[in-house]
Amino acid sequence: MNLKKIFPIAEWLPLYKNEDFKGDLSAGLTVGVMLIPQGMAYAMLAGLPPIFGLYASSIPLIIYALLGSSRQLSVGPVAMASLLVASALAPMVSAESDPETYIKLAVLLAMMVGIFRLLLGVFRLGFVVNFLSRPVISGYTSAAALIIGLSQLKHLLGIKIPNSNYVHEVLYNAAIKIQSTHIITVLIGLGGIILMQSLKIISKKIKFNIPGPLALVLVATLLVWGLGLQEIGVAIVGTVPQGLPIFGLPDFNLNTMQALIPAAATIGLVGFMESIAVAKAIQSKHKTYKISANQELIALGAANIGGSLFQAFPVNGGFSRTAVNDQSGAKTPMAGVFSAILVILTLLFLTPLFYYLPQAVLASIVMVAVFNLIDIKEVKHLWKTNRKDLMMLIAAFSATLFIGVVEGIIIGVVLSLVLLIFKSTQPHVAILGRVPGTAYYRNLKRFKELENLPELLIIRFDAELYFANTDFFIETMQQAVLSKSPGLKAIVFDAESITGIDSTAMNAIDDLQNDFNKQGIIWYWCEVKGPVRDSLEKAGLTEKIGRDNFFIGIQDAVDAFEGHSNAERKTYALQHNK
Repeated sequence: MNLKKIFPIAEWLPLYKNEDFKGDLSAGLTVGVMLIPQGMAYAMLAGLPPIFGLYASSIPLIIYALLGSSRQLSVGPVAMASLLVASALAPMVSAESDPETYIKLAVLLAMMVGIFRLLLGVFRLGFVVNFLSRPVISGYTSAAALIIGLSQLKHLLGIKIPNSNYVHEVLYNAAIKIQSTHIITVLIGLGGIILMQSLKIISKKIKFNIPGPLALVLVATLLVWGLGLQEIGVAIVGTVPQGLPIFGLPDFNLNTMQALIPAAATIGLVGFMESIAVAKAIQSKHKTYKISANQELIALGAANIGGSLFQAFPVNGGFSRTAVNDQSGAKTPMAGVFSAILVILTLLFLTPLFYYLPQAVLASIVMVAVFNLIDIKEVKHLWKTNRKDLMMLIAAFSATLFIGVVEGIIIGVVLSLVLLIFKSTQPHVAILGRVPGTAYYRNLKRFKELENLPELLIIRFDAELYFANTDFFIETMQQAVLSKSPGLKAIVFDAESITGIDSTAMNAIDDLQNDFNKQGIIWYWCEVKGPVRDSLEKAGLTEKIGRDNFFIGIQDAVDAFEGHSNAERKTYALQHNK
């Protein structure tokens, strides 16, 4: 058993250096400072008391450090997972009327997300995330960012708005209650957004990360405490329980677990996509280690399972915190351990300091974080380059915005699969001509002045031949032959792009060969890959097509057609090259 594969910490810890410690300590404290206010804000977004954001920012980080393959990924509460938690649990129980049950369900959901990811990792199924295309993820993320941001309007405006995952409902309810807006709360919230954005600009100019959220928390808390703003209607966090989370198993209930399966799968997949994307982006800068998708699934799965035992809700790797972690000098996952230690110390000694923290500030932290996820650049890019992918993005965006958050990603996955199947059923086909004076052949539609003999058809099929595209293959071949008739004597079939042929396609090739024989057309094959040759041999098609009609390259087949003397010498000796 290779311990380093199961526990990547066994690879980097023995090589740990003093300079690594300095970088990790600096990064860990910096990210920990960010994580405290962000975790509390994301807990509120999930419908949970702020303290649960700190619970989710402690134990999961330590577990990930043991198992994660990324050296810089910062794990903890993130906006997307928090929104999905709220959208999944809201139809089942009210966070306001039955907070105890709501908390139990959130903790159970973390356990289910962890088990889902762990199973995917153990059975090496990390490839399933490939079914979520970039346009679908972009559309989904942008819509979810809007929903998340607008869900904070009630805290920003200081008015009561019913919880909803539908933007139009949130805007409508905000509009009819706009006259009840609490002006001082609005000023605090907008001031928080301006302060964080300003500090972000200053940080870039001086090339030093200023923890905007923490600075905002300190300023706003002192302002409310000093001026007694809570007395005139500014909503504050209030009492935050002190001490570490209590160990205990989630409340397992079969009916409840069945109801949570769609949400667990969605959080598991979408959160992993977010985590692996940022982990790979950061790793590409260092190139001193490798990211394993399956190991990341195991690590993030274990982090959620372990976290759920200490009252954590679902966690993922976060974009902004990971970037800050890397910029602050993180060398190993030990940086995450230092962040967790800071959060634990906060839980033990510092929670009373958050009593006067205004809820509008937490709302502004969420808004600033999520509105950066709205991907306008991708829309502009796809408008110029690929309108079909743009339609996919718009479909995922609209479905998430108006049908539902969980439903949106499901629809997005279905659309991705439909597009994948559609593309595979009608792959690219090229009719080729020779570049004058050379042995090179190019697509007649793309290049001008190519040689195109009327009695010879040279065609390339750019896909695996299987049941779903067999009809298209037959129709394409027949139409191509018809376009050259009468007078067509031979077909040169470039099989370079064909990686496999199934039984349905074999029958189609057999039928086409019969048709060509009746018409007196010779069918040459060239650039045939080994596995395809094996399949043709087993089906008896090698003999039927003719062993002497298989060639190494297109020019060899053309030479044979034109009667060149060296054609026989270059013919495949298939009986010796299987």
